[in-house]
Amino acid sequence: MAATAPRPLAELHQPGRLDGILCDIDDTLTHHGRLVPGMLSMLKRAQDAGLKVIPVTGRPGGWVDHIARMWPVDGVVGENGGLWFWMGGGRLERRFLQSADERTANRVRLSSLADQILKAVPGTALASDQPYRELDLAIDFCEDVPPLDEAAVEEIVRCFEAAGATCKVSSIHVNGWFGAFDKLAGIRALHRDRWGTEIDTERWAFFGDSANDEPMFAAFPLSVGVANVRHFLPRMDTGPRWITEAEGGHGFVEAMDLLLRRGVAPG
Repeated sequence: MAATAPRPLAELHQPGRLDGILCDIDDTLTHHGRLVPGMLSMLKRAQDAGLKVIPVTGRPGGWVDHIARMWPVDGVVGENGGLWFWMGGGRLERRFLQSADERTANRVRLSSLADQILKAVPGTALASDQPYRELDLAIDFCEDVPPLDEAAVEEIVRCFEAAGATCKVSSIHVNGWFGAFDKLAGIRALHRDRWGTEIDTERWAFFGDSANDEPMFAAFPLSVGVANVRHFLPRMDTGPRWITEAEGGHGFVEAMDLLLRRGVAPG
C-alpha cells in the first residue's frame, strides 16, 4: 500500500519547540550526488540556535567516522542503524550494535550473498563504499552503475530476503544485513549512549527521502520529505507528514530556514 501523500511544509504554521534535527544524507542533504552549497552552514546555524544535529544514514562506518569528526554535528548514525559515533571530550566514541565476532561472522555470509546477487541481477555492483562498511552489504543500482529498473531492484530485495537478511532500499543502494535493526533503533541507541535518556520523538524533526527512512517517518510527528521522496512513496506504508518544494539538499535548506524562522529552536 502506498503512503498517504504528504502536505506542503508551508502549511505547518505553528511547529513546537525542538531538541534537535535528524537527517538522512544521500538525496536529502545532497542533490545529484553532491553536497548542496549552504547545507553545512545550515547545520551550523541549527546548532548555533541550540538544536542538536544528527545525520542518520545508510552510509558506511568509514564515512560516519569522518562526518562525526568534521561536520557540525552532535553524532552520526550509520549503516541503517547498526553503528553510531560521536565526538566526546575531544575523542571519537564508537558504538556498534553487534560484537566484533558477530560482525566478522556476518561478513563471511554477506560476502557469499554478494556473489549470488551480482550473478542473479545483471548490471548491479558492490557499492563503491563497501570496503568501509562494518555490518551491511550495499548493492549499487544507480549510483555508479547505469540506473536499473524497478524489477531489478525488486530482485535484489528478493535475494536478500531469501537469504534471511533484513534489507532496505535507499535512493541509490539496496542495503542488507543480518540482524534486527533500522535507523530508528540506531538513533534511540545513540541518544541513550550520548545523553543517558530516551529520545522524545515529539521534540525532534526528521528529514529524509526514501524507503529506508520509513521507520523514522513513522516515529517522528515532524517528519519532512524532500520533494524527491515522491518517487519512493509507493514503496512505503508510512511516508513523511510534510514535503518541501525543492529536491534534495535544496529542499533541506528550504525546510530548515522555514523552521528556524518559525521558532523551533529551544526557547
